[in-house]
Amino acid sequence: MQCELCGKECRSCKAAVVDGVKMMLCPDCMRHGEGTKEIITPANVEKFVLERVKKTRVKDIYENMNKELISDWPQVIKEARIKKGLSREELGFRIGERTVIIAKIENGDLRPSDKMIEKLEKELGISLLEEVKDISVSSRSSTTTGLTIGDLLKTEKK
Repeated sequence: MQCELCGKECRSCKAAVVDGVKMMLCPDCMRHGEGTKEIITPANVEKFVLERVKKTRVKDIYENMNKELISDWPQVIKEARIKKGLSREELGFRIGERTVIIAKIENGDLRPSDKMIEKLEKELGISLLEEVKDISVSSRSSTTTGLTIGDLLKTEKK
């Protein structure tokens, strides 16, 4: 077993409390903590260590990414603005953006952020996001180790 304070291998590690934390300490490090009266068995050690380890849930950043920006978003934004009878300056004022930004978005030079997409959709009464379609991929032969880019392209064309 390894001392949790100094890292030395020791056969006689004992449970102790150091600054409010239960640890397995070697005889040299016991002077830094207060001994406990727990009986140490391999099962207890595992439970003891697992109690202290915080298992963090790894966030999947792609979990809620089920929508994407439509391909002709510059035209849709420009047409909706003109249909509402707004100038670029007026639209920019209403959504809190500069006129230059509106012009760049309408020309396709600047992709709007998610926050700006929400503002534009609300102000212009349009929908700029579409559902992402799932691509189902199936392997044709069992001898391959994985899919290639060619397999994905062939699947996409079908």
